[in-house]
Amino acid sequence: MEPDPAERGTGEPGPTEWGTTVGVGPWEGPWPTHDRFDPELLEHGDQRNVVDHYRYWRREAIVADLDERRHDFEIAIENFQHDHNIGTVVRTANAFAARAVHIVGRRRWNRRGAMVTDRYQHVHHQPDLASLRRHADEHGLAVVGVDNAPGARPIERAALPRRCVLLFGQEGPGLAGHSREHSDLVVSIAQFGSTRSINAGVAAGIVMHTWIEQHADPDRAW
Repeated sequence: MEPDPAERGTGEPGPTEWGTTVGVGPWEGPWPTHDRFDPELLEHGDQRNVVDHYRYWRREAIVADLDERRHDFEIAIENFQHDHNIGTVVRTANAFAARAVHIVGRRRWNRRGAMVTDRYQHVHHQPDLASLRRHADEHGLAVVGVDNAPGARPIERAALPRRCVLLFGQEGPGLAGHSREHSDLVVSIAQFGSTRSINAGVAAGIVMHTWIEQHADPDRAW
């Protein structure tokens, strides 16, 4: 029996940045007729960094399908100094199916670290923290600031709200001084070495995965 086109490739090694071959070649056999498939990819192959489930799919179809899978947390990243870590945070937000990403401050951001995952993610611009707070209030989201500062609650002991915006600062200065005024909760990450802080992109991954551990269904992971 011919496998369902949407499941073609399931069980085979997924894409990787380190391997010599990424993706799949032209479609073999009769083409699928569903409009989720991209004729150009079917003809020439799909070399994108996507999970096998989405091989040969149009980008718009992937986004629509992800919209059915996204979780109840959003990400906000302060961009007052054009932080190069923003792309990494966006990429991680895509991996954990964040509902949306907000760039707070400067509209332009360094997309290199995103590895084009921003094409599949809803990315919005908020000119300042007050506008982010209004967005959160309008959508019933708690704002959770992340910063290793006095008074922050250790994330290892904190219950993260299911519906929330996780707010991250920039590499170096961390959250802006007035970010706490717009946060309902501020959490910190336990550290045991000599450095004052960890990389902002790494911190974002830790906090997002903590939300996943507390609220997500691991059986729905790829």
